[in-house]
Amino acid sequence: MLDTSPGEPAVPAPATVPVAVPVAEEPRGCLFALSQPPLMIFLGVIGGLLLLAALHDLFLL
Repeated sequence: MLDTSPGEPAVPAPATVPVAVPVAEEPRGCLFALSQPPLMIFLGVIGGLLLLAALHDLFLL
């Protein structure tokens, strides 16, 4: 257990942040990645191959 004396604060005070700090650009997430045409073409081809394999298993085997 952490040993602190009664006169000291348990948590140090947070540092103050200047008011005029420019806001950083928001990180791009999953929806940005899915909006890229090469990725969607790749996923479409893979999905089509999986669909063809499933239909082959269902109807021809």
